[in-house]
Amino acid sequence: MRKILAVLALFTMAQTVPDPHLPKPTLDSVALALPAGLRHAVLIVSKTNGWRHIEHIPHSNSVLAEIARNLGRASFVTENAAVFNDAQLRHFSVVVLNSASGDFLTPDQRAAFARFVARGGGVVALHAAGDNSHTDSWYVQTVIGTRFIGHPGGADHLQSAQLLVDTPDHPVMAGVKLPWSLVDEWYSFDSNPAAKGMTVLARIDEASYRPGAKLAMGVHPVIWVNPSAKGRVFYSALGHSPEAYDDPNYRRILTNAIRWAAR
Repeated sequence: MRKILAVLALFTMAQTVPDPHLPKPTLDSVALALPAGLRHAVLIVSKTNGWRHIEHIPHSNSVLAEIARNLGRASFVTENAAVFNDAQLRHFSVVVLNSASGDFLTPDQRAAFARFVARGGGVVALHAAGDNSHTDSWYVQTVIGTRFIGHPGGADHLQSAQLLVDTPDHPVMAGVKLPWSLVDEWYSFDSNPAAKGMTVLARIDEASYRPGAKLAMGVHPVIWVNPSAKGRVFYSALGHSPEAYDDPNYRRILTNAIRWAAR
């Protein structure tokens, strides 16, 4: 009987321990003070009200801050979305949404973000910043332009796939060396974002990995920009694993994207 009770207690504890990948959604109302002297800086936001990529966020935040530093720009890394206000956003030229997931902005914060883009601010959105946990219509239309439907799971969760460059003359793709293969979690979408006016920069060669019948797209974009926005908006579905941010081609693309989005 004692053994049964012990097993039941362990089972109950296992059921109540929070999953760090699924933090309780929160909305921030009090902004943190910014460091003095921030001008034309890079704001790196990894706020997660959806799936939290605990594996890559610490490393990718460091990589992104290093990229900003190498570009001669200060950066500010935060998970406090109250920074999305007119006064503080004016200190930044580009916002990097590093797997920021879920609806993490209040209506007022979303409106401030929209005004930031409308006056020419840049956006670099990465991986889970494009998943289907985002429901705000302005965000979906401006940043994503399509709908995430899933990625391979189980033994096929992380696979090596070959990437193809569709727009080699775009500044974001400058210096990318081909052929290029990467091990990653490969997102699929319900439609080609080009149908919504996005410019596709790179796609996956579906013959080089196993997407599965339900996730195959045929033409399978993974990196694109929104040429219709007044600010420069970039999205990449890459970056599930920490190792992706050490890939020379991907670091080059992230560097180019931040430089391009920040003008």
